[in-house]
Amino acid sequence: MRRRPLSLIQDDLVDYEKAMDRMAELVGERQRDERPDTLWLLSHHPVYTVGRRTPEQHLPDPSRGIPVLSTGRGGQLTYHGPGQLVGYLIVKLGEGEGIVDYVREVELRLVGALDALGVPAERRDTPPGSELLTGVWTRATGRKIVSIGMRQSRGVTSHGFALNVDGDLTPWNWAVPCGMPEVEMTSLANEGVATAMDGVRDAVAAAFEAR
Repeated sequence: MRRRPLSLIQDDLVDYEKAMDRMAELVGERQRDERPDTLWLLSHHPVYTVGRRTPEQHLPDPSRGIPVLSTGRGGQLTYHGPGQLVGYLIVKLGEGEGIVDYVREVELRLVGALDALGVPAERRDTPPGSELLTGVWTRATGRKIVSIGMRQSRGVTSHGFALNVDGDLTPWNWAVPCGMPEVEMTSLANEGVATAMDGVRDAVAAAFEAR
């Protein structure tokens, strides 16, 4: 991977819809070259977000009380909540570089961050005809620990990844995550690694060379 240092923005809990408005502003600024490539680290209040291809039968029962919001990113259903580190990537792609290329880079950088945190991890190639295996899985248990959904507009990426740190995993069981009924979601805490959120932020920022 080539060196690609990013400017770093950090926040705590941010309402998802407010974050989408702010992200749109950041993307516009990057398209106009008014800001450098940027990594925005934050967390959200409980919310399910769905991509354009999410089947209705994958959605949670409304009685669970967690909002379900449509989003313009790729991928299918994802859950966000406290104890999860979300990273939005506003990056101008290089000449001949596509969004799929960049998603692979994001996966590999997060594999490096997880290795540094003590959780050996891997990305996976998608077998022909299968649901996209975008994201990062633990090597030891084969569980999914990072979800990724991104898009590009006028050569600039948006949206990003969600890394489960120590939040409640139960809401993942109330819906079908990532279009994969068989997937088992996990977190650093669930894998036996007790790391404070600040330490996870540092490891992720270092993996993306964000300052």
